[in-house]
This record gives sequence, structure tokens and C-alpha cells, in this order.
Amino acid sequence: MVIVGGTFELDPALRDKFIESRVDMMRTSRGEPGCIEYTFGADPLDPGRVILFEKWEDQAALDAHIAAQRAAPRPSEPGIRPISSSIMLYDVVGERSL
Repeated sequence: MVIVGGTFELDPALRDKFIESRVDMMRTSRGEPGCIEYTFGADPLDPGRVILFEKWEDQAALDAHIAAQRAAPRPSEPGIRPISSSIMLYDVVGERSL
């Protein structure tokens, strides 16, 4: 299993529009083979922060997703650009219920 976690810092006035501009991407990604979870969500404590969480069955599924994303047009409205972002990849060796 592979997990992708990230954050985007935005102008707080643009955060909701940024998330809305990713709704179609979320729907498409969730339908891809090997996608377990794919979500952009608002941080409830920081009005200028968006959290990305992805969970994939394996690296091959994530690689196929990345290739599809690079081939697709980028969802964006003029002016909705993150101030900064950080996205990390985590290889998971196991999981268990908490």
C-alpha cells in the first residue's frame, strides 16, 4: 500500500474554490484501478490550508494515476494558485485496526 499526504497553503478567500476545482479530479481518481482513497479537504483549524490524502493499493496504481494526471488538463481557475505545497509519499508495510 502507498499513501500520499500533502498540504496546500492558499489565500483563505480562495480555499473553497480551490477544493471545488478539484471535485472532478477526486471523482475520476477514485474510479481508477487501485485507488482506495483520494481527497482534498479543508483544514478545520486553518482557513488557508487544504489537506490532500490518497491511498493506493500499490506503486503501480499510483504510477498509472500520475501518468493520467500529467496527460489531463489541470483543474484551475485563474488566480487559484497555492502559495506553497508539500506532498509526501509513504510506503506502508502493514495496516491494522485501531
